[in-house]
Amino acid sequence: MFKQKKMAALAFAMLVTGVLAEQAPVSAAAAPVLKQGSQSNDVADLQFRLQTLGYYKDTITTKYGMTTRSAVVNFQKANGLKADGIAGPQTWAKLKKLSVNKPELSKLARIIYSEARGEVYKGQVAVGAVVMNRLKSPLFPKTLSDVIFEPYAFTAVADGQYWLIPNNSAFLAAKDAVRGWDPTKNALYYYNPTTAKSKWILTRTVTTKIGSHVFAI
Repeated sequence: MFKQKKMAALAFAMLVTGVLAEQAPVSAAAAPVLKQGSQSNDVADLQFRLQTLGYYKDTITTKYGMTTRSAVVNFQKANGLKADGIAGPQTWAKLKKLSVNKPELSKLARIIYSEARGEVYKGQVAVGAVVMNRLKSPLFPKTLSDVIFEPYAFTAVADGQYWLIPNNSAFLAAKDAVRGWDPTKNALYYYNPTTAKSKWILTRTVTTKIGSHVFAI
């Protein structure tokens, strides 16, 4: 019995350590102003985010060249920003609301896989879309990690399934969700009607049903 308790305590400690590591911010520093000629790892982050949204189609590097500038201009035009090709505070703020960096893409793939790996592909994208919708909403935390780890937000986080290794389908679904495919019709919630125990969730306005999940606002 003592050995079983010791093993359980160790497993719990590992889970807590994993959660803290996942939630730790990549950097506390404000995003720098980047423009043509800039060279840093922040440029690679900028390119990755633009690539996930479909604006940047070249190789990820640390150099801010013409291709990067063109991608930034197109992103700015599409989002009502001053199209000067400079990644300043307003451009970064908008970009971080609409995109993810590389570690965040992995987190999104994890939550998709752990919550919806038995669903059709559209249903997997739908779960990712709910996460992205929450990221954009003032009703939820401001970072993707905080959205995922918000208490009671996702069953898979609570029961540990979040730590399963996502497959390629989950990563593809994550990319589609980031690029704006939202089969949920702007849903902020989803649930399985056969297993849902919350009376509150059943009061939400349903937007659609995909596979075994009902999506709602």
